[in-house]
Amino acid sequence: MDLGLTGRVALVAAASKGLGRAIAEELAAEGAKLALCSRDAAAIEATGRAIAAATGAQVLARAADVTRPEDVAALVDAALERFGKVDVLVTNGGGPPSGPFESHDAAAWRRAAEGVLFAPVELTRRVLPGMKERRWGRILCVTGIAAKQPVDGLMLSNSLRAAVTGWARTLANEVAPFGVTVNCLVPGYTRTERVSELAAATAKREGIAESEALARWERQIPMGRLGTPHELAALAAFLASERAAYITGTSIPVDGGWVRGLF
Repeated sequence: MDLGLTGRVALVAAASKGLGRAIAEELAAEGAKLALCSRDAAAIEATGRAIAAATGAQVLARAADVTRPEDVAALVDAALERFGKVDVLVTNGGGPPSGPFESHDAAAWRRAAEGVLFAPVELTRRVLPGMKERRWGRILCVTGIAAKQPVDGLMLSNSLRAAVTGWARTLANEVAPFGVTVNCLVPGYTRTERVSELAAATAKREGIAESEALARWERQIPMGRLGTPHELAALAAFLASERAAYITGTSIPVDGGWVRGLF
């Protein structure tokens, strides 16, 4: 299937590892040019070199903290200078700390909001005018199953991922007349550092082994296993494509059947 991504420019946040890197690799394999960022300059530059070598893609890789509006502005300006446009935006980032309500003070809520909600908003603010002008764009927000079905112990993520979903769904209606789609990718329990961190936190809180925490999640998943980053990346590539032009305002789980809701 030709996804029509050859020559498109994709900006992928938090792309040095995990879900972000897998999405960047998938988009590059489909012919897209990439602008990548993460906080770690050495890691994102190494990732950029590896993807360019493996796929032949043109890659701009630079350090940026997307919770800082000035970093977002510099990142987007660099992408526009290098490629002239941004067609696909993938908002992505690490999840906030786990824990119940009373374990998070006001500062923790502010930090979580900056990373989970404000960063996607600011990235979109910077790239959306060009998408509307060209009447073509794809905005993909990586959220998580906590946005669909709250997970015990994830107070911050449950709250703020849901906020991102509401923002994205509202934005989808506003920009649809301009040929811009907005969708959320909803990863379930996937083999990433984030899930390893959650397993460690669960193990510490409940006095069990990390392996038991992981095994418990696997028992909850109808497919009986954790996902892989590239299984989410396959959905990202499709939603970024020409073929997905009529899909907008959705939140699609890639979770092996974990979410039990109908929608």
